[in-house]
Amino acid sequence: MSIRVMVAEDERLAREELVYLLEQEDGIEILPQANNGRELLQYIEQFEPDVIFVDIQMPEISGLQAARMLSSRKNPPMIVFTTAHEDYAVEAFGLNALDYLLKPYDHHRLKETINRIRSRMLPKAKTDEALSPKASNGRMQGTPGRFTKLVIDDGSRKILIDPAAILYAERDERSVHIHTTDQKYSTKMTLQQLEERLHEYPFFRPHRSYLVNLNMILELVPWFNGAYNVILKDHQRTQIPVSRSSVKDLLDLLES
Repeated sequence: MSIRVMVAEDERLAREELVYLLEQEDGIEILPQANNGRELLQYIEQFEPDVIFVDIQMPEISGLQAARMLSSRKNPPMIVFTTAHEDYAVEAFGLNALDYLLKPYDHHRLKETINRIRSRMLPKAKTDEALSPKASNGRMQGTPGRFTKLVIDDGSRKILIDPAAILYAERDERSVHIHTTDQKYSTKMTLQQLEERLHEYPFFRPHRSYLVNLNMILELVPWFNGAYNVILKDHQRTQIPVSRSSVKDLLDLLES
């Protein structure tokens, strides 16, 4: 699934840095870049990006002003605000921004944003696939013959896991550990690979080191500095951290 990305940034070095980092990610198509808000609005009409990375403070039309103008469109692009200041965070999320990146950019933090974009785009991709006459071969939900087990390799054997039984997965320096209601399994696959294999199931990445089954969340409790913990339904009431940048998306999913 390719993501059409447009960057709007009036500072050349900051723009080039962000474009470079985005180019390191698979499935990213970089569209022409805008130097100010007015150019951004023109380019959006011409190139129809999936997501825009827009600097909050730009000449002529600011990023916030551009976002307000885009909100009236029938299918506006997703918005990721970029800035060197945290002061605009509340206003940015009030405009339904997907995310908020601080400069200088952190590559791991940007990867979290890209994963959030992919998660947001999945419902549309599934709808398009369902409407396609080629959507067959027994892979659709409810189609006879659809295989619903997760197959993992722990290094010595192939293990079949029911995704519904997974509580959460966590990564360390060497492995990803999958915790089910009664077992723990380790695999050499990355957490992102596991997330992609489970994309048809209700899993969410609350933190770059964790993947959680939404159906296994008991409650969400405040922690500190705007971060939260989720409490799971297992006997240990396992706590999983939720980064500040992920709280809004998690709340949206739980409330829907």
